[in-house]
Amino acid sequence: MIFFGSLFRAPPALDERLSLRALLNLIIERLCQRYRLTLSLAVCLCLSAPVHASAIDIPAKVENQQNSAGERLPETVDVQRLAPASIWQPELSEPSLYALLAAEFAADRDDKQRAITIYKQQSFKEDATAVFERALSLSLQNESVGDSLQFAKTWQEQNPDHVPAWFYVAHLALRAHDYVLAGETLNRILRYDPRADLSEMLIGIYPNTDADKRDLLAALQPLDSTQNASLSVLKAGLLYQFNEPEIAIVHINRALARQPDYVPFITLKADILRKIVTAETVANYLSQARLRNPDSKSLYLYEIRYLLDLKQSEQAWKLLLDAHNRFNDDAEITLLAALVSLDIEQYASADNLLNLLAKNPAYLDQAYYYLGISAERQQQFDKAKYYLNAVMQEDLVLEARRKVVAFELLDDDVAAAISTLEKLRKQFSVFAPDTYVMQADILWQQNEPDEALRLLTRAARKYPDNEMILFARAQLLDDKNDYIVKRTLLNHLRALDPSNLAYQLSYAQLLLANEPNSEQGLALATDIIQIRYDDPRYDNELHLQALNILASNALTNQRYQQVIDYLQTPYDVFPTLRSGTLLLRAYQGLGNNAKVEALLADLQKRFSFGQHNISDRIQLY
Repeated sequence: MIFFGSLFRAPPALDERLSLRALLNLIIERLCQRYRLTLSLAVCLCLSAPVHASAIDIPAKVENQQNSAGERLPETVDVQRLAPASIWQPELSEPSLYALLAAEFAADRDDKQRAITIYKQQSFKEDATAVFERALSLSLQNESVGDSLQFAKTWQEQNPDHVPAWFYVAHLALRAHDYVLAGETLNRILRYDPRADLSEMLIGIYPNTDADKRDLLAALQPLDSTQNASLSVLKAGLLYQFNEPEIAIVHINRALARQPDYVPFITLKADILRKIVTAETVANYLSQARLRNPDSKSLYLYEIRYLLDLKQSEQAWKLLLDAHNRFNDDAEITLLAALVSLDIEQYASADNLLNLLAKNPAYLDQAYYYLGISAERQQQFDKAKYYLNAVMQEDLVLEARRKVVAFELLDDDVAAAISTLEKLRKQFSVFAPDTYVMQADILWQQNEPDEALRLLTRAARKYPDNEMILFARAQLLDDKNDYIVKRTLLNHLRALDPSNLAYQLSYAQLLLANEPNSEQGLALATDIIQIRYDDPRYDNELHLQALNILASNALTNQRYQQVIDYLQTPYDVFPTLRSGTLLLRAYQGLGNNAKVEALLADLQKRFSFGQHNISDRIQLY
């Protein structure tokens, strides 16, 4: 039913005015058949004067009059005394032209509520379908869904054989989460036409909460959707979300029986199959569906992403190259093919694809960024710097320049690294705080902590509310010599963002450095190591830092075995110089010379006698 979807879309203003003109012309034509030519000509003259139309002042009350022949003119219209929108008094007469003109003038003057009130009243008269649709359209634009539903339901009850109104009521009931009314109305529609196209009606009605989803499913379950693809797929989607794939597959198969090559139905079935059959079966199903629909880009991408989820990168790469050949002007597929090529170390393929992508101005920066990544992985650092320095897209430029700085530090070219940051600061002021923090870190690595602190102090004056700069400055302060200033800064940061675990951990370290038995410090650090890995707050680096802080505190208190309990397993999994050094001192405290010798050899091998491994500073893509 084509009529349905049009009402709930926002039409262009010109089309709306044309439709209104058509509506008024239709009413004029009907009036011409019933009333004398004099009145009709007067109305036409009124409509033909657009320059003055906006200035026409419809009288508050137009009295019933008689013409020279003693005939009654159209009924009285008292616009000021019309009933409110919530009260409709149906009258057995056609809509009044004067009232509709008053409504449109009110709408044109942005008096929407008056326009809605008049239109709703007039819609309850005879042969007023077009007036009803105009009233409902205005209501949807200016009133709540509940108000629009109440109006549509009342109108439909007075016009029970008007099939489009069933669709309006069902759609609005779904939007208003009145699932009982929605179920009753949908059942009526399906009895009228079991194969009715409900796709337009179901747009934008999917609930957000689990409770609403369950209520919707309960309303849909009694409906016979055997012959209706739209309802079948809606049921299937809800059942899938509630982890009932065996029942969901029955409904999606019904939908596919009606529309076997409709891609959204195919991908929903694949989602359901992933819960009840083997990965090989799902892959075969997708492959067959793609072969039936060779021009469906979305099917290609779904299958490729599924293969990537299965860690079958080689197969995904081959399928991507096939897709690239089929959709050779599609930048999205070209980029994805290049990224997978990088992932499986097919650098020649990646470079070729990225150079093709660079011809597209919209993807130039992404192409340069990933060409830089490719060069980095091939240890071609000068080439990598060339491409990464060319990146100017705001969401990529900071990470690109961060890598350039790392390459320059690899060459011990500190001046070039700082110059890169200063240039970035001028080009992208939004990243100035980041560049100050990175520059301070370089100075600190060069054993210039005082200069780093001065830099951040100047930056803090420029950006007094920037937490990144404040926290970096706090971290450079000495836990003991700068205790009061550092405590003040950290307390300020903790007040700004109480949930920030990095601030909490830094404060715990400060407390424990000055009072080894600080209960608050121990509690803060312990809380962080107790966060489970599946908790959204979990951060592996913070977890390890907290373990190091607790281990360092235990070492200060000569609890050597506790140090080992904290750090031995983390060191075995992810060895760091800090953890290894603490463990070494703990084994020395216990007099375990065998462990001391073995750990010392491991530290010398891994960390070059305690010196930082500078290659660790490169952040691999």
